[in-house]
Amino acid sequence: MYTYDPRAIQPQVVAFARKDVTGDRIPDNVYLTGIKTADSPFIKNITLLVQDGRTGTATRVQLRENAGYSPTLFLEDFTGDGIADILIRIESGGSGAFTYDYLYSFLQNKPRLLFDSEKYNGQYEYEVTYQDYYRVKLVSKANNLTYLIDISLRDPEYLNEIYDRNGKLKTPIKGFVNPLSGLYPVDFDSNGVYELLAYQKVAGRYNADALGYVQNTLAWKTDRFVLQNQYVAIFGA
Repeated sequence: MYTYDPRAIQPQVVAFARKDVTGDRIPDNVYLTGIKTADSPFIKNITLLVQDGRTGTATRVQLRENAGYSPTLFLEDFTGDGIADILIRIESGGSGAFTYDYLYSFLQNKPRLLFDSEKYNGQYEYEVTYQDYYRVKLVSKANNLTYLIDISLRDPEYLNEIYDRNGKLKTPIKGFVNPLSGLYPVDFDSNGVYELLAYQKVAGRYNADALGYVQNTLAWKTDRFVLQNQYVAIFGA
């Protein structure tokens, strides 16, 4: 017999943090609300809600991707204006382990989107191609840099499927780089202004065939986040 549970359809607080985000030096209440799914950690209709600490006025912001798992909030200054910004992370829960990430400024109670993971994914594109002699070439199109990943230490059975006995490719193979799968706030230079560290998985023939991660450090400059440093991290063997 079904029992009506009003909590199943009513938004609930799924994350909370408190800090001045409006710029008046009075702490504000910052919430993520959402509708929880019965017998599942899945949450839908995730919404940002900021309650002004001085007036009590609440402002809601609808997120582009507003359903997923384990939503979190992080409040710190990312632009250098001395006022905390609002970093939101939602896990997609899919096999690719993608995340939906948003960063908002809320100065004077006016929401301004500073970072959107969908826009990031469109801006940072890559080309992954297997090469002869147990190498994989990764080209980062945004900054025109090339990386070579040595896969010679991979399992011989794996390599024998791809290469002949002379180390030549049996057939051309392309890999890929996943969309954003982790966005982390890090104050690299300890000046009180945070940067963003973005992780994207490099995959070979299929998603579980992980080769490493592209790690991009993004820093705020004037009116946008720009690429500060880029690395490709590989797995040991």
